[in-house]
Amino acid sequence: MRSPFFGEFMGTLVLILLGNGVVAGVLLKRSKAENSGWMVIATGWAFAVLCGIFTAVLCGSTDAHLNPAITLAMAVQSGNFSKLALYITAQMLGAFAGAALVWLHYFPHWKETEDTEAKRAIFCTAPAIRNPLANFFSEVLGTAVLVFVVGAMTSKLVLSTGPAAGFSPYLVGCLVWAIGLSLGGTTGYAINPARDLGPRIAHATLPIAGKGYSDWGYAYIPVFGPFAGALLAGLLLRALGA
Repeated sequence: MRSPFFGEFMGTLVLILLGNGVVAGVLLKRSKAENSGWMVIATGWAFAVLCGIFTAVLCGSTDAHLNPAITLAMAVQSGNFSKLALYITAQMLGAFAGAALVWLHYFPHWKETEDTEAKRAIFCTAPAIRNPLANFFSEVLGTAVLVFVVGAMTSKLVLSTGPAAGFSPYLVGCLVWAIGLSLGGTTGYAINPARDLGPRIAHATLPIAGKGYSDWGYAYIPVFGPFAGALLAGLLLRALGA
């Protein structure tokens, strides 16, 4: 049963279940975590990444990318694109499934929440100030930082003798926490096309009470911005021989 496809699917499912789950806890009415704020959301996403990585490895993906942008960057860095289609398919399906579980878990709370934007924000990102060029740059920069620092953490130049060996999942979680706190306030830091697109499709298709529209006019930014940032960072890692 263990396989790279299943690992990426399950790891991404857990990532979205816990990541979107913490947003739901903060935003939905009559949740015990209601109004607990950005620090809770950023911290929850950091732990979601950590748990997703461990799940992916257990289920058969030693790469544990959980993110099409990471998969693209690693392909660019190595020159091997053979995993791209398989991993991205698994990640997208896992993201949709994780979002569906969040909907089911908080089922009574959707009816209690009147704010349609808050309900959409549980599934996908939206900018604090809608400016397509600035929003796109935010996603490019955030993803480039993610990919480049993950590349550093997992590089043979660091792990062969450095103190980080064996701790990369924890360090990646800390990195996502840092990105959320430092760079996430502009767009909600998708930094992962599957994390945004899979749950956005779930929002559009699931019978969520009073859900409103899915904001497809913005949806290209958290998809293509992360891919652009990943491409740039992957080329830089390749040039550095990481």
